Amino acid sequence: MLRWRLVLGTAIIAALAGLCWLDHRAALPGAWLFPVAVALTILTSGEMLGLMAAVGPRPIPWVVHGANLLIVAGTWLPLLGASLVQGLPPGWPIFPPHWWGAQVDWVLLALAAGTFLAFFTEMHRFRHPGQTVANLAGAVLTMIYVGLMMSFLIRLRLGWGVEALVSLVVTAKMGDTGAYTVGRLVGRHKLAPVLSPGKTVEGLFGALLFSTFGAWLSFAWLVPWLARTASNAELVHATDAAAPTWGWLVFGLVIGLVGLLGDLAESLLKRDVGQKDSSRWMPGFGGVLDVLDSLLLTAPVAYVAWACGLVG
Repeated sequence: MLRWRLVLGTAIIAALAGLCWLDHRAALPGAWLFPVAVALTILTSGEMLGLMAAVGPRPIPWVVHGANLLIVAGTWLPLLGASLVQGLPPGWPIFPPHWWGAQVDWVLLALAAGTFLAFFTEMHRFRHPGQTVANLAGAVLTMIYVGLMMSFLIRLRLGWGVEALVSLVVTAKMGDTGAYTVGRLVGRHKLAPVLSPGKTVEGLFGALLFSTFGAWLSFAWLVPWLARTASNAELVHATDAAAPTWGWLVFGLVIGLVGLLGDLAESLLKRDVGQKDSSRWMPGFGGVLDVLDSLLLTAPVAYVAWACGLVG
């Protein structure tokens, strides 16, 4: 199983690296990675629906999928429209203040529309009390946990280039690796025995150590290299003040900690429904949600770090 995990993990990393490079060189940001985000949104939404169905709540699938796709599309499609209709330079990552679309928060509007649609469809199929509140709660939870969190990954790419997205993925996944490796080798003290018996306090320190190394690797090497190789067409949003030299250290520690909490958050869902994995899409890894759990909760944290100039 370990050999299979290594082979499949290497293949996933290679494919993701290739797509990131193609998107990095594309004239329109997201041309390659946006379809990946759509596919991941569909898969993770389906896994969330499957987890909930195991204990009762059954939101209407097309409502949940449609709302999450609308949220994800609301992050990227206005950029495409601004580039094509308003005549902006290819790769423009932010909207000009004179364009009316800049005054609309498309993601929040999509989330509100999805919530309205969930209520409307539950009104239509209501026959007897006892399930509606659970269905609505499950639908909105999936919209926020999958759709909204995924939108922050897209905003990272659009706002600060592929380097922002890569820095998060490398830092968070190095944290996952550190937690698993150190926990397996020297783990003795259980961190959350009820939620995840395999998590240890030693693994927590391993996650922080590895994620800090991942942050240093990202901001000392990967981010500068990607910035130098950016296509001339891509305009990357920049802050007025330079990022502090110690910003990568804070970034690494916070992402490592929140990434572990993201792992535990998904463990909470799986433990509540009595399942080990979110699905069996990837033998040895579990489901897509099992791979993305640390990224979903760290995405808004990374967004804040880049937006306030802590890194970048």
